[in-house]
Amino acid sequence: MAEEIKSLEGLEAVAGDVSVTPEAMEDPREPVRDSLGRSYATGKRKDAVARVWIKPGSGKVVVNGKPINEYFARPVLQMILKQPFTVSGTEDQFDVMATVKGGGLSGQAGAVKHGVSKALQLYDPSLRGALKAAGFLTRDSRVVERKKYGRAKARKSFQFSKR
Repeated sequence: MAEEIKSLEGLEAVAGDVSVTPEAMEDPREPVRDSLGRSYATGKRKDAVARVWIKPGSGKVVVNGKPINEYFARPVLQMILKQPFTVSGTEDQFDVMATVKGGGLSGQAGAVKHGVSKALQLYDPSLRGALKAAGFLTRDSRVVERKKYGRAKARKSFQFSKR
């Protein structure tokens, strides 16, 4: 340490001109894509785990090798899966390929939604604000509580008999 800094002016003299431009204040993240131009993310909800790949396309969604309207027959589940695209304003711009395991259909739809949101954010970091504000990047960690021994279910006990 050849020079001791005692004031703000002394700090400026040592640091030089360090001005922050608006471009530098924007999101510093860079897009994450593989050699095929896809982004990959894992989504989870309840006991369901979804592996999701997105790439630019016509909006085709394939889950476990089946089209979305075949795998998720209920319109509510299809709507849940398409929410990230609606919020980010990218409907029919990305093709989705997902594999999902565990849980039921509702949990699987939530897991795919979580995975799509994370993959969208990786593909285009500028979408992160809208997805985060909508709460799609947060993992819903609620899981069914395990059954305990000596109990009928997780907390319910067997019927008490006085005699």
